[in-house]
Amino acid sequence: MKDGKVSDALELRRAIAADAASIRKLTREAYAKWIPIIGREPQPMTADYDEAVRKHRFDLLYIEGKLAALIETIPKADHLLIENVAVSPSFQRRGFGRKLMAHAEEAARASGFRETRLYTNKLFAGNVRLYERLGYRVDREEEFKGGVAVHMSKSL
Repeated sequence: MKDGKVSDALELRRAIAADAASIRKLTREAYAKWIPIIGREPQPMTADYDEAVRKHRFDLLYIEGKLAALIETIPKADHLLIENVAVSPSFQRRGFGRKLMAHAEEAARASGFRETRLYTNKLFAGNVRLYERLGYRVDREEEFKGGVAVHMSKSL
């Protein structure tokens, strides 16, 4: 995915302001399954994507011209924060989230970062396990909006 084009069917590109509505739609679809688990909309469902696209980096993964997944990253002083990874329900369980995580780690290295960080809801147990399989470790847990946020990091 280095140059954005993996094959004719797969394309990765940076988001622009006009992508905010598509980002919002995909994120709402991807996170909807968690509402019954945590009793509220997860934070990514309520974000202001018009503002986020202006301030953060979004890499969008298209499959045969359809937005399938995205990753949102934010450079911090000493690490790259992975703010959001969302995969459209019709494209889940195909490894696209893992591909985007690897892409973010590559981008972090290219920017001189030695660490990536992320956080997720403790009740998203499958996500926590996935991140652990990808080499992330749990740094801490903290209360967040009636639940528990799990903060994780990976040395690059």
